[in-house]
Amino acid sequence: MKKTVYIRFTFILLIVGFMLAVQYNTVQSPETRDTRDVWAIRQELAKETELHSELLSEVRGLDQTLGKYENMVNESPAIALNDTVLLLKKEIGLEAFNGPGLTIKVEPSLESIAVGQPIEGISPDLLVRLINEINRFKAKAIEVDGKRMIYSSAVRDVNGKTTVNNLAIKKAPFLIRIGTSTFEDAKKMYNQLEASAIGDDFYIDNLKLEIGQPGNNLKIAAYDQTISKQFLLEIPGGEK
Repeated sequence: MKKTVYIRFTFILLIVGFMLAVQYNTVQSPETRDTRDVWAIRQELAKETELHSELLSEVRGLDQTLGKYENMVNESPAIALNDTVLLLKKEIGLEAFNGPGLTIKVEPSLESIAVGQPIEGISPDLLVRLINEINRFKAKAIEVDGKRMIYSSAVRDVNGKTTVNNLAIKKAPFLIRIGTSTFEDAKKMYNQLEASAIGDDFYIDNLKLEIGQPGNNLKIAAYDQTISKQFLLEIPGGEK
């Protein structure tokens, strides 16, 4: 009988001890609190507000496009189809771009020229990082050394030379043209690229970026190579 009492008493003490340990750990390790100051929180809120505004603008634009297509389909399906095809070609880069944007000149750094270092071509990794940085700022069209980039464009190292669309990029200097949706977007991209650390990465490779002022009449040629259609199937006429 006494043994049973001792076991029960020991079990109760274990439960009480466990509860005390949990309570002590909770007091010693409170939930992490947001310790940012008001200015940091306001900056984060401003970013979220800007993103929300951009999303609303995109939704509004898509609604207007959808309404326009619905009206055109009712009046003339052929015109609506042709407009859709033209829009898709512009989106993927099969049509020339003419609009707002800016130009970046990639050239050797002054230090490398002063000491007489040989001019090396841009590495694929560095070019990819720059393109990713540009796309992060919502580029509408990109042309690298006269080569239009589209969704399927690849940056590779071929026999020691950096290529875009299987065409070699010449050694610096060469130009990168960037098209944007609006002139305001071009100005934002200019400011963001100027403030970006990507220039330091180029400096390490003895290159520098000369970012030109945004303009309204940037011209970028259309993609002029064959697009692979291995995953597309043509539906026979009349089939639904």
